[in-house]
Amino acid sequence: MVNLAERVFNDSATYSDTERDLSFHPATPTNPRRLSQEQIAFYNTEGYLKGIRIFSEEAIEEHRAYFDRLLDKQLKDGGDSYSLRRLTRFCQPVWDIVTNPLILDYVEDLLGPNIIAWGTHYFCKMPGDGKVVSWHQDASYWPLTPAHSVTLWLAVDDADLENGCMQVLPRTHTLGMLDFDMSGAEENSVLPQKVKRAEDYGTPVPFELKAGEISLHADMLVHGSEVNRSSRRRCGLTVRYASASVRSLDPGWTQNSILCRGEEPTGHWANVPRPETDILAG
Repeated sequence: MVNLAERVFNDSATYSDTERDLSFHPATPTNPRRLSQEQIAFYNTEGYLKGIRIFSEEAIEEHRAYFDRLLDKQLKDGGDSYSLRRLTRFCQPVWDIVTNPLILDYVEDLLGPNIIAWGTHYFCKMPGDGKVVSWHQDASYWPLTPAHSVTLWLAVDDADLENGCMQVLPRTHTLGMLDFDMSGAEENSVLPQKVKRAEDYGTPVPFELKAGEISLHADMLVHGSEVNRSSRRRCGLTVRYASASVRSLDPGWTQNSILCRGEEPTGHWANVPRPETDILAG
C-alpha cells in the first residue's frame, strides 16, 4: 500500500512569529454564494460555523463504505486510524469531496475566489482507543503566512459528546498565537501541542454533527476533543483550504495542493489532478 502518512507536525520554533502573519483575516464577500450576512458576521466574531448539510444520508453512507475499506487496508498494513493523510493523490472520492462545488461555495464566502486545498486527513477515533486531541490552534503547526486558512470537518460518522466530537473555544481566533507546551503526549493526545490554561478562554462549544454535515473553523481558533467513551466510531475528514495568496515557508507543504477555484499564477502551489486510479481499485 502507498504510505499515506505525511509530515504533519511542525516545530513551530523553526518559524518565528515575525516570519508569519497570524492575525485573523475576516470574511468580507460582497455577494456571498451560500452564507447569509448573519452567518458571515458570526464566523468573523466567533471563528466557526457548524451543522451545514452537504451530503444526503445515501451519499455519506457510500463514502463511509469507502472509508471502511480504506481503514481496513490501512490497519492490515500496520497503520492506525489517525494516519490516513495526503489523500488527494491516491483517493478519487477524497479528491471529489475537496473539489465539490457546493463545499467550495461556502469556502469562497470565507476565503475569497482563489482557493487552494493543501491538506486532507481523516481523524478516526475508535471506540475505547483512549485518545484525546489536546487544545490547539491549527496554524501553530503550519509554516504558512498569512493565517488565512479554513479547516473543513466533514462528519463521516455521527459525532457527539459521547463519542468525542470536536469542541472549540469561541473567539480565540482573534488572540494571535497562544502559549502552548508539548505536554499532549502525557494525556495520550493525537497531537502533541497543548494550549496552556485553555480553561481561561471560555466555555467550550461542542460540534455535534450528523454524518454528511460539515463545520468550518478559522485556523487560529482553539479546539480539541475528548476521549471516545461510546461503543461507536467517530470519523471525520478534514480538508485544509487556504486563500491562494497564502505562502508556505516550507516548499514541502505545497506538493499535495489543488487549485480548487480561481487563479494562482505564481506556481507557488501545486495543482494535483484527480488520480487516474484509486488506491482501492481492484
